Amino acid sequence: MDYQNKTKVTTFVLSGLTDDEQLAPFLFFFFLLVYLACVVFNFGMIFVVLTAPTLQTPMYHFLGYLSMLDLVYSSVVNPKLLADLTTKLKIISFTNCAVQFFFFDFLAVTESLLLSTMAYDRYAAICHPFLYVSVITTKKCSGLVLLVFSTGFLQSVIQTCCIFTLDFCGPNYIDNYFCDVPQLLKLACSSNLSCNLTKFLILILGAMGPLIIIFVSYSFIVFSILQIKSSEGRKKAFSTCSSHLTCVSVFYGTVFFIYLQPPSNTLGWQEKAGSIFYTIIIPMLNPLIYSLRNQEVKRAIRGTLHKYR
Repeated sequence: MDYQNKTKVTTFVLSGLTDDEQLAPFLFFFFLLVYLACVVFNFGMIFVVLTAPTLQTPMYHFLGYLSMLDLVYSSVVNPKLLADLTTKLKIISFTNCAVQFFFFDFLAVTESLLLSTMAYDRYAAICHPFLYVSVITTKKCSGLVLLVFSTGFLQSVIQTCCIFTLDFCGPNYIDNYFCDVPQLLKLACSSNLSCNLTKFLILILGAMGPLIIIFVSYSFIVFSILQIKSSEGRKKAFSTCSSHLTCVSVFYGTVFFIYLQPPSNTLGWQEKAGSIFYTIIIPMLNPLIYSLRNQEVKRAIRGTLHKYR
């Protein structure tokens, strides 16, 4: 097919969440409150991790990085979503779409990798408690975080370049409230075989690989916990993992629900609800889950509040 005489797409039109003018104000204030809560909760978690003496361990350093990721991650999509709820025509330029996609992909894959790193940290702490201090040192912790961020950055550069060097010369309507892989690939008017292959490899690297690490780590963790004779010891060991396991279950469950759906021309309300959950709700929930399910974090928060009261 000859693309030379076709106009290159310079802007995309987003479907947004709704065209209902009566529902839009309610959604605007709801997601504004969710975003503000996300900012407050994650800033609060970062502050507690940095200042509480009892949280100066690798496990909680990873938690601080998770909160930092969630804070930025939610800011990639939410402000644009809020702006689009106040207007009928929801437009995003080609460049802004590429920038939004780059940061969204970078932060999403980085969070996935960080969750697997946190699972390895729990494995080392529970299965090898006497070697933990020498295995997970501050230097190794920083090295793992650097590796996680570098891998997330590199794969996002590759995938963004792959997608946004395709020819977009036909329809420019994205049936979503942000720029995401499936909808962008459908709009490309040149061959996207290499991008589909890249997407598949990224799925293995950024989702399946970390999930396997998490599964293997927790298999060993469960086996070690069952070997603990006292019920109090088992309860304490499991309590240090329950919050992380909850975050992992919510994150991966939602992501797989969205990206393992069979391809279709339109995005159903279930898929949009799932996307909202992992782009907006989960970043707000993660610090809450750790605050409610982790006893050390709860004590540290109470101590911080008492200190600054």
